[in-house]
Amino acid sequence: MIAAVLLLATALQGAPACDQLFVSANDGAQILRDGAQVVPERPVPGSVSVVALEGNRLRIVAEVAAPASIIGPPRSVAVTPDCDHAVVTSARRVAVGGHAIEPDDRVTLIALGPTPRVVQTVRAGAGASGVAIAADGRRVLVANRSAGTLSLFVLEEGRLRAVATIAVGAPDASPAQPLFFAHDTRAMVTRDGDSRVAVVAVEGDRLRLLPRALAAGVRPYGIDAAGRRHVAAVAAIGGGGTDADTVSLVALDRDDPRVLDTVSVGATPEGIAVSPDERYVAVNLNNGSNLPSASPHHRAQGRLQVWRIANDRLSRVTDIPVGAWGQGVAWSRDGRTLLVQDAVEHRLASFRFDGRRLARGPTLSMPSEPAALAAANR
Repeated sequence: MIAAVLLLATALQGAPACDQLFVSANDGAQILRDGAQVVPERPVPGSVSVVALEGNRLRIVAEVAAPASIIGPPRSVAVTPDCDHAVVTSARRVAVGGHAIEPDDRVTLIALGPTPRVVQTVRAGAGASGVAIAADGRRVLVANRSAGTLSLFVLEEGRLRAVATIAVGAPDASPAQPLFFAHDTRAMVTRDGDSRVAVVAVEGDRLRLLPRALAAGVRPYGIDAAGRRHVAAVAAIGGGGTDADTVSLVALDRDDPRVLDTVSVGATPEGIAVSPDERYVAVNLNNGSNLPSASPHHRAQGRLQVWRIANDRLSRVTDIPVGAWGQGVAWSRDGRTLLVQDAVEHRLASFRFDGRRLARGPTLSMPSEPAALAAANR
């Protein structure tokens, strides 16, 4: 039975404000073994960790058992604007027999509050991956990567209700991550299967695919926006772990959204996050750390990069080594701290950012591979 487990009853007393909480989805059913993703001999149940950033300290406030998957963009968890709920998807699960993985479609609703707990599990489409929540907290989008579809749920009175599912491309378009924009009347969906970003009209509780599709690199994967959502950043992963990949800047505050700039960042930008003030983009780069050790492109560490947004262009500010097989990245509300998931080390690492440089902060051990990360600050 899925249950919430508090670490300490007193740990939640005097818990920090919503803007200093982060939610990490953790997958214990897959590990990286010399460049190959395999099922371990003893899989660990998936979980969701609620993490507090308190000054120069990170601590796990609570842990909840819930299915999660490291397959798909590391935005398979999202938090409602009022911080009352988190939604986490599970793109893959261990198949019968325990030696392979197969598409999953589970979506879990978690009530945060003083005692975090699972309140509902619903079904989306095969390969339920990236998730996005509208600014009003009422509508939830899930990209179904193995089905080629996008699902819309309504969150009312603490329950999710499925209201629409549409195809957003060919069955193999592999929709990965949705993003609300234009006051939640539109959504973008990255399609890493055919290297396009779909645009969808959100008409109340209906979805309609629009003719316009953007070209934002080869295999667009992660996408993020923040603040007033003037721009979005799109990470493309078409380099296969060896060739340099790209990040694109997309204009959102125009009738016809378009790509403004594209820059080379290195191999496999897994996690991407726009700062709350829309001035910077953080990229959690695998940098070859997920490749076999015998590969000439293998690197022991990933890289955390920060890029500046100015005059519709991206310019590199700084970078620093991080752990191997990095996943999600998220900003604190004040834009002065970045949290980064290191899957191989089962670690959540923090970095201070002063506008020019990154400095290492505290780290936190996680129960299994941290797979997706969301900041509860929007």
